[in-house]
Amino acid sequence: MQVYAFLADGFEEVEALTVVDLLRRAGISVQTVSVTGREVVTGSHKIPVTADCRIETLTEEADALFLPGGMPGTLGLKACEPLAAMLKKYAADSAKWVTAICAAPSVLGELGLLQGKQATCYPGFEEQLRGARVSTDAVVRDGNVITSRGVGTAIEMALTMIACLTGDHKKADQIAAGIMYRQ
Repeated sequence: MQVYAFLADGFEEVEALTVVDLLRRAGISVQTVSVTGREVVTGSHKIPVTADCRIETLTEEADALFLPGGMPGTLGLKACEPLAAMLKKYAADSAKWVTAICAAPSVLGELGLLQGKQATCYPGFEEQLRGARVSTDAVVRDGNVITSRGVGTAIEMALTMIACLTGDHKKADQIAAGIMYRQ
């Protein structure tokens, strides 16, 4: 199982790193991928993070793509044409996953990938979820797309991804117990 987590300058650190951390705890391989042309990407709260690789160096396919939110990080993700092409390809393949949190579901909406699907996002971005049935749930899964609302829902997002990617809800429960989530 391989997940690519995409980072652009101004990404929301808690959303990105919580999801990466919990997926790795579950034994899922996650590569952080810079879309900036540099390995070091600076988050929205000025925390520099060294990505595992740059998007232009990817040679293998993953099982899932993950977009953290944050501003202006989401705008950086929207502007990345290679990422847009990957998202379209993955969304069309029911064996692949496309996931986004906070403002980042707007990237999926603007690409037309949420048409007819239920989705959620950070309040104020609903209009950019073009064609979606907008929900206020913390995390929404519709087919091979998972969306979530923001920093406060990052753990729930990660646990949902673990359950979906592994096909094992018990694994997600084990990770939740290990981090004292809802204990």
